[in-house]
Amino acid sequence: MLRKTVGALTLSVMAAQVQAATEIQWWHAMGGELGEKINEIADKFNASQDDYQVVPVFKGNYTETMTAAISAFRAREQPHIVQVFEVGTATMMAAEGAVYPVYQLMEDTGQAFDPRDYLASVTGYYTSNDGKMLSMPFNSSTPVLYYNKDALAKAGVEPPKTWEEMGEAGRKLLEAGYDCGFTTGWQSWVQLENFSARHNVPFATENNGFAGLDTELAFNSPLHVKHVQQLADWQKEGIFSYGGRRSDSAPKFYSGECAMYMNSSASYAGVKNNAKGFEFGVAQLPTWGEAIEQPQNSIIGGATLWTLQGHDKDDYKGVARFYSFLSSPEIQADWHQFTGYLPITHDAAELTREQGFYAQNPGTDVAITQMTSVTPTANSKGLRLGNFVQIRDIINEELENVWSGKDSAEAALNRAVERGNKLLRKFERQNG
Repeated sequence: MLRKTVGALTLSVMAAQVQAATEIQWWHAMGGELGEKINEIADKFNASQDDYQVVPVFKGNYTETMTAAISAFRAREQPHIVQVFEVGTATMMAAEGAVYPVYQLMEDTGQAFDPRDYLASVTGYYTSNDGKMLSMPFNSSTPVLYYNKDALAKAGVEPPKTWEEMGEAGRKLLEAGYDCGFTTGWQSWVQLENFSARHNVPFATENNGFAGLDTELAFNSPLHVKHVQQLADWQKEGIFSYGGRRSDSAPKFYSGECAMYMNSSASYAGVKNNAKGFEFGVAQLPTWGEAIEQPQNSIIGGATLWTLQGHDKDDYKGVARFYSFLSSPEIQADWHQFTGYLPITHDAAELTREQGFYAQNPGTDVAITQMTSVTPTANSKGLRLGNFVQIRDIINEELENVWSGKDSAEAALNRAVERGNKLLRKFERQNG
């Protein structure tokens, strides 16, 4: 009888301990292997302490995840943490009363937190004008240049550092028998947004939207027009080949059709797995030598973690502890090496280097160098524009008019700016 009583008491204590763990809901947009990795990270945190239980929940793609979180907040059923892509930053900031800024969260909960520990070119995208971090960086990437080493060697050229060299290399590659010199993924992100940052010219006014909602698009400057028109002219020659709005052009590089390919640093694993029959390298994005002597940093893509208001005070202690865990060098280095996303802290990058990952996987540190070699400016800090998802769709439509020969670069970019500004004014009316 005593044994049964003791056994029942033990089970009751264990049950109480399980019930005592406060559940932290984390909604995210990472499926497949990335989703499994997120589950692994949560499991490690949960095993490291007994007070909190982080529960990752896959909610679909980025747009679906953000939409679900907004709807849930209105119904007062919001998660503690939601993963939002970078173009949703302005929308999240405009959600008055919905967001618990990460700098305030860490201060309120007494967690050690120094923004200087994080890569400035990453955190800049998610900080207020006075430098305070609003959300926790998680999966950040930036575009780089992938190149077919064998093809460039056959053509007798080095990886181009400038767009002038890109044109010369492209012609030699065609002469060497290749079908095209280069292609690009995510054309708005790479050829306009990052192009602006690298050349230290505004993509939009008001510090690219950081200084206010009354911003206007500015990517129809003479430099932007020249660049896009040059791409169009190169397409006629075969030097450039358009392959689609997202990463649809990847097969052109994998197959050897195009010798160079611009896309996310997080594409490294995909390139490594699919580029068969040749060695590839990674280089920084080219810039126009006549336009800028010292290129600026590129800007990021990917997503960040936003904390939502409306939960018990004690819950946020768990969120803050989880963010500290997530930012630790060991977790970040592992995430960086597994996914190809940037490490969000200097310590994680250094640990990755010490572990020999960069030496064993040449080119995986190019993105970090490109992002951290110079101090970000107002033009290279990032973009904070309302309705930016829809604006990117407009940019894609107008660029495709250029590639098809329907319009000149000047006409298409002017129209994209005009159409995009209407969406900015709509966002300003709704959130001003």
